[in-house]
Amino acid sequence: MDNKHIVILGAGYAGVHAAKKLAKKYKKNDSVEITLIDKNPFHTLMTELHEVAGGRVHPESVQVELSKIFHRTKVKVVVDYITKVDIETQTVKTKNDSFKYDYLLIGTGSEPAFFGVPGVKENGFTLWSFEDALKIRKHIQNTFDKASRELDPKKRRDMLSFVVAGSGFTGIEMAGELLEWKNKLAKDYGIDKDEVSLYVVEALGTILNMLDRKQADKAENYMLKHGVKVLKNSPIVEVNPKGIVLKSGEKIATETLIWTCGIQANGQVGEYGLDRARAGRLQTNEFMQVIGHDNVFAVGDLAYYEEEPGKGTPQIVEAAEQTAMTAVNTIVADINSTEKKEFKSNYHGFMVSVGGKYGVADLSGIKLSGFFALLMKHLINMYYLFGVNGVHAVYHYLQHEFFTIEDKRSIMRGHLSSKGNRLWLVPLRIYIGVLWFLEGFEKLVGTANWEAAKGLKKFTAGIGEDSWMRMGNVKMPFSWLTADGASGASDATTSASQTAEAATEWATPIISKMPKLYEGIMEIMIPTPEMAVWFQRMVVILEIGMGLALIAGLFTFLASAASAFMVVNFILSAMAGWDILWYFFGSIALMCGAGRTFGLDYFVMPWINDKVRGFWYGDRVAPYNQK
Repeated sequence: MDNKHIVILGAGYAGVHAAKKLAKKYKKNDSVEITLIDKNPFHTLMTELHEVAGGRVHPESVQVELSKIFHRTKVKVVVDYITKVDIETQTVKTKNDSFKYDYLLIGTGSEPAFFGVPGVKENGFTLWSFEDALKIRKHIQNTFDKASRELDPKKRRDMLSFVVAGSGFTGIEMAGELLEWKNKLAKDYGIDKDEVSLYVVEALGTILNMLDRKQADKAENYMLKHGVKVLKNSPIVEVNPKGIVLKSGEKIATETLIWTCGIQANGQVGEYGLDRARAGRLQTNEFMQVIGHDNVFAVGDLAYYEEEPGKGTPQIVEAAEQTAMTAVNTIVADINSTEKKEFKSNYHGFMVSVGGKYGVADLSGIKLSGFFALLMKHLINMYYLFGVNGVHAVYHYLQHEFFTIEDKRSIMRGHLSSKGNRLWLVPLRIYIGVLWFLEGFEKLVGTANWEAAKGLKKFTAGIGEDSWMRMGNVKMPFSWLTADGASGASDATTSASQTAEAATEWATPIISKMPKLYEGIMEIMIPTPEMAVWFQRMVVILEIGMGLALIAGLFTFLASAASAFMVVNFILSAMAGWDILWYFFGSIALMCGAGRTFGLDYFVMPWINDKVRGFWYGDRVAPYNQK
């Protein structure tokens, strides 16, 4: 087969999804080359830009480095500006290079639409790129700073009036972020929060028109309750540096208009000479092929295909991924000369957050609001990120959204982001480590030797007759290990009386009998007394190992997790009393990095993280050095 060159334009949701699927499909096929071109070295989480613009999360939280996404894949990442797409010669030209293609996927996305309203582009802010979000964030902070110095009450109120135009998902989510952020900014700059005004201005008679009306009304009522002024049936007809003018003639004085009223196809696409449809999007067939060009595909926001008359593909993340998957399947079918699969949408619903503490959702007919709506949004975001960049991306999402969140702006408020000095955990870590070490050491040398040592009597070197390490000493009081128990036990060296005697070593158990399921598992793992001794030896080694690790502060998270697991294991085995529970809760407390203070983890974990991260996810690569 001749070499096939697949070029993907745009590293948005559709472009990244297509590149990953193609890379996986042709991982071992050197005849297929995949090139992804984007002006940025990162994939932007467009649905989370409002969080950056509204000061909730750090800017890097909405970026995923392309070099990490495609680390250890065959995708060639090119960070450059696309200057021309020549359909006739099948060539993509960038500022610094050119690329021939056999198949072209265009996923360069969309841009804000201004609908001919004078002054919007010059005097308003848009929220459709990472740069837009940073610009809004900085402007709002500067506005509060200037307002804190303004002596004229009217000018100050005008400055502190913020208008969001448009009540789609982006507009409402932006308004929700401002709703929460304004209180912190007012406090930081010494401003009366009652002087701050927030507006949502919508040309239609309802808001959130992609949502179920009941859920949309909940979102609107939440905003009204918290002081947001929602103006419906109020088209904006003019924007100037000092305010906006509505169709009714009403004027709203403001220095901050955030325009989220609609989007249209990326303007550069108009230069490609391809058939265009509504809002400048590229007209495709059911296989995502651009009309008239079988090897050119439109995906994501650019693709326009009507499954039903008058109903084009929506510009949402699920549609981006599903159009990308259809394009990938079509390319694979063409290369393999197999049957193509037409596009069939399968959307699971919509969610919108109104700040970090409230949201509404309609998921396949299931209506959610408040905590559960936002919980589902976070879970879906993490599911997406896991597919993009694995555990690494999910971990960073949790860090930004929960563990380092400021001003309690999450569904968990500030409970997961509270900080404490790990120094106070050092004594607990060492104490639990010593206890586990001594527990394991006693089992190693035998109780008689251990009691002699504690009484400062003569200590016999080596292991005693009752050591857990000696073959024949079954210390676990499990019924199937006795002489009259399960088959095969009749040849064992441990009698029923010995097992009963061993049982007296244990405190009155929390549960009197093992649960049936757990008993079945244990019987499979240790079916004979011989196997039981080997299992006991593992317990001894694990206890001593846990103790030494905790004392040294080495691999403390794993050692603490093992400690908690051992406690659960002893309890379910009906071998542990209530006094062991504090080991469990103490171990949970130590899992917050207790070994990084006066422990070896301070040195070891950063080294391991650096090596593992570089191997599995790749290091950050400068744009000029992309592969």
